[in-house]
Amino acid sequence: MDTTQSIEKDGASRPEDLWLTRTEQTAWRSFLYATTLLNDRLSEALQADTEIDLTLGEYEILVRLSEAQGRFLRMSELADRVVHSRSRLTHTVSRMEKRGLVERVRCSDDGRGRQAQLTEAGMALLEKAAPTHVRSVRELLLDVVGHDDFLELGRILGRAVPEDAPIGIGSPAPHVDRASQL
Repeated sequence: MDTTQSIEKDGASRPEDLWLTRTEQTAWRSFLYATTLLNDRLSEALQADTEIDLTLGEYEILVRLSEAQGRFLRMSELADRVVHSRSRLTHTVSRMEKRGLVERVRCSDDGRGRQAQLTEAGMALLEKAAPTHVRSVRELLLDVVGHDDFLELGRILGRAVPEDAPIGIGSPAPHVDRASQL
């Protein structure tokens, strides 16, 4: 039985339909393929320079710490900002700590938790890596789709994330009390 036959007529599936239409499935697969490919290529660009040698995830951790007041964040907040599980973040930060890019210290406000602190070496590496990263974003996406479509893509994808998603520059993680940030 062709499951798409009944829903292909108008080109759009309905919420009660079990399957996506062929065009919707193609769009979904294009999204998955493109995001995976872009993430891999952005990481490869950062790792290709032996003086940088960062994954995209490590680069994003450095960025988020550099934007934070005092250049430190609670580990849980950092995990939310970079969309990592707590265990994945712990592993990544441990690797970065061995390179002297970050250090984990007791939380300054209550002493119970741990926070990641950007080191001077981490900041210096971020400043060295940023031009490579920005150049890669331009070459792999912005120059390919154009400025207006790049901004539209951001608007479209922005609808798929929670309103309080930490996507803005220096924005707090969703679970952070906004009043405490003022």
